[in-house]
Amino acid sequence: MNIIFLGPPGAGKGTVAAIVKEQLGLVHISTGDLFRSNIKNETALGKQVKAILASGGLVSDEITCKMVEERLKEKDLEHGFILDGFPRTIPQADELKKFAKIDAVIEFAIPLEDVVRRLSGRRMCPSTGRIYHIEFDPPKKEGFDDETGEPLIQRDDDKEEAIRHRLDVYTKQTEPLIAYYKKEGLLKTFDASVSSKHVAQCIIKLSKGEI
Repeated sequence: MNIIFLGPPGAGKGTVAAIVKEQLGLVHISTGDLFRSNIKNETALGKQVKAILASGGLVSDEITCKMVEERLKEKDLEHGFILDGFPRTIPQADELKKFAKIDAVIEFAIPLEDVVRRLSGRRMCPSTGRIYHIEFDPPKKEGFDDETGEPLIQRDDDKEEAIRHRLDVYTKQTEPLIAYYKKEGLLKTFDASVSSKHVAQCIIKLSKGEI
């Protein structure tokens, strides 16, 4: 089964993908990981991306699509894949149709205020990278890491102003895609404000034709 995940940052896509890929034998493909992998392995596309990012530019649809197309040719996808973070635009969606068949597009529907609450509450230990949440997964001592005792920090991209900017960008990009895939008859919308396990089970039922 080949699936696309559409949802704002903080909607739980990564957590759900981890459950679904384990249950269904799918491969989770995120464009961020693809960029990093190609740059690290110094592929031809990776070198192009590295140069673009170093100059402060945006990676073109053409390069992004080519990177995804190359990844989908690899042999570990016999049971299918989850695309996370791609496509982001209608031209990317049109290009994807040329080299992959998509069975379902999952929209993670969640109130944007819930996303702000989830992301702005994150705190990180600088030396280990361990993530806490002041509400859902707090440290034993408020403001300090459980193991090292270091003061926890809030990353710049987890601050409310940055989160709201990312959500504005996401909404503008994604609304046309939601309409696009709804017209294609592929869109399935699930409430992502409930537990990630529940969303994952809904997707697994969908794959079995039970929904």
